[in-house]
Amino acid sequence: MVRLEGVVKRFGPMTALRGIDLQLRRACTLGLFGPNGAGKTTLLNILATLTRPSAGMVWIAGYDARRDAAKIRPLLGVLTHRTFLYGHLTAYENLRFYGRLFGVPRLTERITDVLHTVDLLTQAHQLVRTYSRGMQQRLAIARAILHSPALLLLDEPYTGLDKHATDRLQVLLQQLRGEARTIILSTHDWHGGFEGYDEVAIQCRGNIVYRGPSCGLDVPGFDQLYRTYVG
Repeated sequence: MVRLEGVVKRFGPMTALRGIDLQLRRACTLGLFGPNGAGKTTLLNILATLTRPSAGMVWIAGYDARRDAAKIRPLLGVLTHRTFLYGHLTAYENLRFYGRLFGVPRLTERITDVLHTVDLLTQAHQLVRTYSRGMQQRLAIARAILHSPALLLLDEPYTGLDKHATDRLQVLLQQLRGEARTIILSTHDWHGGFEGYDEVAIQCRGNIVYRGPSCGLDVPGFDQLYRTYVG
């Protein structure tokens, strides 16, 4: 589903990515861990075709990201630090707007389905500006999955969430994993455990320095592994 070869990204004199090689099979969930400034957001932005690499090649679902970005974008669901929701609209109106952009068939039924998935159906006609941070995050995920993307890119989805909202989001991510989507989730916090990932990777100073299966990992063991690579 995802293949990167020698991906480099420079911003003037600063190098954010230093030759990333990565392959990810379909229906795999990858937890991408690393400190702030490791280049995780830059990597996800390249996968989302929001920015181009300075060097290297990127393929998504067999498409070349340089030549075929227009074909790749309908395959993507992207969650960033911004929700891209309109506070003066209701949840339903937000999803209707995005659904029309993507040409989602049977849109009313699909909106009902995703609002149920994120447990916001009873708040469907409430203005988004009245939502809590956790509710907005769940609605942003509904926006990201509305068009049934093949690849879901989640950049620090737990940022700003309290314990209750974090637990709800973890349940939701387990549901999405069960739908056989390919998911890349970046975060600097691994203390929630590894049950939601098939594989984990550590990114540091623009490089992927570790990658392996999540099975058998526990938080103390990963903490020691993380400190070995990150310091």
